[in-house]
Amino acid sequence: MSSSSIVFGTELPMEGPVTVHALHARGTGGVLHGTSKHPLRNLDGVAENENIMPGILPPAEGDEVPSPEPGFYVGPQYEAWFQHVLARTATAGVTAFAGDGDTTAQYLTTRQGSQRFTTGFAHAAAGSVQDAEYELLGIPFVGTDHVFRLNNKRVEAFSGVAADLFQLLSPRDDDGRRTPGKVEQYRSAVHSLRGSWSDRTWDPKWGGPVSVHEDGTVLAMRLLRL
Repeated sequence: MSSSSIVFGTELPMEGPVTVHALHARGTGGVLHGTSKHPLRNLDGVAENENIMPGILPPAEGDEVPSPEPGFYVGPQYEAWFQHVLARTATAGVTAFAGDGDTTAQYLTTRQGSQRFTTGFAHAAAGSVQDAEYELLGIPFVGTDHVFRLNNKRVEAFSGVAADLFQLLSPRDDDGRRTPGKVEQYRSAVHSLRGSWSDRTWDPKWGGPVSVHEDGTVLAMRLLRL
């Protein structure tokens, strides 16, 4: 949500300048905007798969029809869909960082591999799940932790997301059953919190460095003493 553009291609020609192709977002502050022709979709809804054929057609020169260049072109007719997929993919990254594979799956399309997250995946480090809670810099977080060795020292790493934001991304009903995530509400909450997260990088109670990102995620590490 904090980016104003997404770099998706760079040309490195043998002669001439380097060219960077970027997708520019309208407006400021990272808030998604639709148009009258392509209104913004409800981000709480499931994103669809689209069958966009590969190939980028350069502008014609006279009567000559140029050959397609390798790559994919997301045309104006796909603007709303592309925004929808990007927003939900970013949300999936947050829940995956917290180690919740089941929640992550609901934010991805089948072509993005949503089924992989429901067949044993829990985190980038195999075998971990969203089952850890810590208060870091005065903020409650939920996520997953790992212990490994670094230069013969035992180190614990915790990755997670602010507990109140996680409740929006992985809500449950009165019977404890998972319900669809509230992506719209999450993005609104994160946007309103921009600039308010603690800029401290050390938590004495935790005993190690802590890094909080603008999307509400956190990475904390500390040495474990025997």
